[in-house]
Amino acid sequence: MTTTTSTTTTNEYKALQAAEAAAKVSANTATSTSSSSSSSSSVTSLDSLADNYTSFLTLLTTQLQNQDPSSPMSSDTFTSELAEFAGVEQQVETNSKMDSLISLNEDSQLSTDTSLVGDTVTATSTTLPLQNSSASLSFTGTSGETVAIAVANSSGTVVKDAVVTATAGTNTWTWDGTDNSGNQLSDGGYSVSVETVDSAGTTSAVSFSVTGTITGIQKGSSDMEVELGSASIPMSDVTDVSSGSSTSSSTSSTTTGS
Repeated sequence: MTTTTSTTTTNEYKALQAAEAAAKVSANTATSTSSSSSSSSSVTSLDSLADNYTSFLTLLTTQLQNQDPSSPMSSDTFTSELAEFAGVEQQVETNSKMDSLISLNEDSQLSTDTSLVGDTVTATSTTLPLQNSSASLSFTGTSGETVAIAVANSSGTVVKDAVVTATAGTNTWTWDGTDNSGNQLSDGGYSVSVETVDSAGTTSAVSFSVTGTITGIQKGSSDMEVELGSASIPMSDVTDVSSGSSTSSSTSSTTTGS
């Protein structure tokens, strides 16, 4: 009996460690992505092309002035190069117009998606939105399965972890926004990870989805984004939008310190 209890405790600890490590990686990745997407270049493609074109004309003029009179450069050579520059310029212009069309399409989609504000959204995302001191995620489990959940803040620090005993089918874990010490945390986006462990002590990631209430829609760097309070999730991660909340099996949990 003691051996069984010890093995169970060890496996729970392994699952928690795996979940915490994954949550930290997710938080650091999210921070890195946010930083890189906020930077922009001050030089456009057209500006660069204009600089190259000017340099080309300067070199061509110099070459013409210093060519060998007995063996002048063929006009076909620089004519074809001028044609290539013109072709590149037209391509850049086409890309610019395409960007304008995409922007107009996004504006239209933004107006349409605004009607979703107030609805409940389900998404396959590692961002857990804490809204009004409440957050929840769902996963599919088997009866008696040990599952560990870890939540990290934007700095990569694990603020909440728990071990839950799953039931067969869909399970929902709800977080009240308190950390492992019982302190209430501010609303926002937190990184979350879910891991399970088998009888041999081998851990593996568990697929899950997060749930939140849509408070706004905004343009992201590459996709429309759903705002869930101060957290945001790409529209491509959304799997379901509904005006009501769904019900599912609850899990029993044991909270442990990190």
